[in-house]
Parts: sequence; C-alpha cells; structure tokens
Amino acid sequence: MHDTIAAQRRYFLSHATLEVEFRLKALSCLRKAILKWEPRLAEALKADLGKSSTESYMSEIGMVLTGLRDVRRHLRRWARGYRVMAPPAQFPSTCRVVPEPYGVSLVISPWNYPVLLALDPLVGALAAGNTCVLKPSELAPATAEVLGQMLAETFPPEYVAVVQGGVEVSNALLAESFDYIFFTGSPRVGHIVMEAAARHLTPLTLELGGKSPCIVDETADVRMAARRIAFGKVLNVGQTCVAPDYALVHINCKGAFINAFREEVEQMLGEEPLKNPNYPCIINERHFERIAHLMKVGVAMVGGKTDAATRRIEPTLLVDVPEDAPCMQEEIFGPLLPVITYESIEEVENFILSRPKPLACYIFTGNRMLEKRLLKHLSFGGGCVNDTIIHLAVPGLPFGGVGNSGMGAYHGKASFDTFSHKKSVLRKGTWLDLPFRYQPFTRFKELILRLFLR
Repeated sequence: MHDTIAAQRRYFLSHATLEVEFRLKALSCLRKAILKWEPRLAEALKADLGKSSTESYMSEIGMVLTGLRDVRRHLRRWARGYRVMAPPAQFPSTCRVVPEPYGVSLVISPWNYPVLLALDPLVGALAAGNTCVLKPSELAPATAEVLGQMLAETFPPEYVAVVQGGVEVSNALLAESFDYIFFTGSPRVGHIVMEAAARHLTPLTLELGGKSPCIVDETADVRMAARRIAFGKVLNVGQTCVAPDYALVHINCKGAFINAFREEVEQMLGEEPLKNPNYPCIINERHFERIAHLMKVGVAMVGGKTDAATRRIEPTLLVDVPEDAPCMQEEIFGPLLPVITYESIEEVENFILSRPKPLACYIFTGNRMLEKRLLKHLSFGGGCVNDTIIHLAVPGLPFGGVGNSGMGAYHGKASFDTFSHKKSVLRKGTWLDLPFRYQPFTRFKELILRLFLR
C-alpha cells in the first residue's frame, strides 16, 4: 500500500497528469471500460444488492456515464481558470485564478451504490489532474472485485489503484499521507476520517447522511406525493443517503396519503413485494436485523412483512411513532417510513430545525409562498420540490451535505472544483512602478493610498 502511494506520488510529480488532453484521454478510456464491463457490473450489483439490470443502469451505471459526458464536454473551459479584475491600487497588473490538482487523492466509497459512489468521485479526481487510490466497500464484495479488475485493466497502478479489504485496510490507508481525501459513508465513520485527515492537515470532502424529511402540505397533490415518496423508498430498498427518512404530513391529508402510498407500492411491486424479482435486498443480515428492530415501534399501516432468508423487507409505512422512537433517532437506511402529522407549518419548521441538518429535504406543496418560506428557513444539503431523490441526477447541481450531513460537494463542475486547488496569480507589469507603497512614508503618500484604498 505504501509503495503504491509512493509510486503515485512519483507519477504525479512527473507532471504526466497536468495536460488537459491527457485527462480527456483518461476519461475516454474510463467511459469505454464502463461500457465494456457493464454486464459484469450489473451482475455484481445483482449479487450484492439484488438490483435489477434496469435499476442498476438507472441509478448507477447510467448516471456515471452521464456525469462523464458532462465533464468531458466542459473540461477544457474549466481547466483554463478565469480572470479577476485587479483594483486600481495594483495598476498595472492582471489577475487570474488557475485550478491545479492536489496530487495523490484517496476515494473511500460505500456499499449502497458501490459503482456510482466509487466512479463518480474518480471522474472528478482524474478530470482535475490527480492520481487516485480507490478503496471500495468490502460489504459489496462482488462489485468491489469487478471494479478492481476493470480499473486494473484500464489504468496503470501508479495512476489509478484499487485497494481491497476491510476496516483494517481503511485504517492503514488513513494513516498514510494523501493530498486529498474523498469519503462517502456514515457520520460516525466521517468523524474518524476527518480526525485522520487532520493529522496530516489533508483537505477532504465528507459525503455523509442523516434523516431527510418529506413535507406533505394540504395543498399538495397527495397521489403524486405518495408515488414519488414511495419511489424513494423502493429504490435500493431505501438504502440511499438521500432517501426519504420520515414524512411530516398535514393532518387533513393523513388518510389520503396512507391509502395512496399503499396503492402506489402495490402498483410498483405487486401484492407481494417480497416475491418481486426486481425488488432489491438489504445488504447483509446485520442491517436486516437492525431495520427489523426499528419496525417494532409504531403501527404498520402499509407493508410490515419481512423475509430473513432473502433479506427483504416490504416498503413499510409506520404511524403512531413517538418522537423518541429508535427509528426517529437514527438514519433508517431501509424501506421504513414513519409518518408524523402536523397542523401548522411552524410545527414542521421547529421539528426539523431542532435536529441535525439533513442531507436532503423534500417539499410537496402547491403553495408557492410556503415553498419559498421553507426553502428560506430550512438548512439542508439539497432536495426537491414535489419529488424525491432526482436532484442528484443533474450534473449541474452540486451535491453535498451541510453540518452533520457532510461538507463539500461534487457532480459536474463541483467535482472538478472539489479536486482542484484554486491558485491565485497576480502578474505585475514592469513598465511602471508606483512609489506609494514604499518607505519612506509621507503625508502625500498616505493621501494617495487613502484615495485608492477605501
């Protein structure tokens, strides 16, 4: 591991990655590799998470390809940097911001979207001109193995290297000195990564999670809200960092929302979701048991059945859930949706603002004034109005958390910016040298300085 990092540092210091044409060629090679290995990636996602080929392409492989296309289209312009107007006091001079790569980067990816959340940051790292060590999650072993084989075939290890293993390997990597760290995972592990980065003063991005609320106002299209919230819970069986975690539903809409949610789930998965071959599974037994335990508090108005043999849990809507219930104290990361009713919008704001800032928030309303109020008053990483999840599918929208849900952002240009240091450069002309900054200082010089610096 140490030798691999040292080799990458030597390769970076050779300046091989600095030219934009080199980076574009690398991104083109990555795209060709993904297309070639797509069937094996889909098979691996099926083995690890039970995902259908359609869901694998929609939520992982296709999204990486879309992001790649966007980065390749704009990379030359991004890499040029931009000019900044110099103030009159610095005449004659020109100023420019020049993006430069950090150097050797480390990407630690999670198990829930093991292709998307490994390759998307990799695209940003390579586009910015870095080398990269990628550590995929050991909890999705089939996908990690395929990613390792694909990237080993595509790039030399001194440029891109995949390191396999468990927690001990992650700890060993974090003990090394990198120039940038990109981590996606839980807030608990995020603390560990940030502490390790602090020892080397390494800049980093943390993509974490949290309890992302849905707000269903009485002016909302309840049927549409139920369908799109159900989509957010069915997708990867809720094992999504931006999945709807709980719903705040206006008391006048509660009955209609429950009935609509039940019908929409049946429309998507049939009367017996656990037997639907396209319905994914919980990643492992430990997480299955954790989610099953969370279901014990509250009343299941929709779903509620489990199958330990296949690690599947029905999309389950829970009511009569106390605020101190376990499912309201931690991110669910599964197909459970507690429903809490409210009467005034002040209740909603107080409820959300009294908790750590979420990664996402979803507002369902037909009231534009209410929409503007909530977007202004509530702090969250990103979200949607009248939909869930899909804001992360837009390359032009930076994706990231705030506070407990993370720091930094990526996707599109935000990925390039994340893996680039913005180097500020002032170029001063030599044909004129104004004397006012030099000693000895006089009253006249001070008057001139005050004229310019105010």
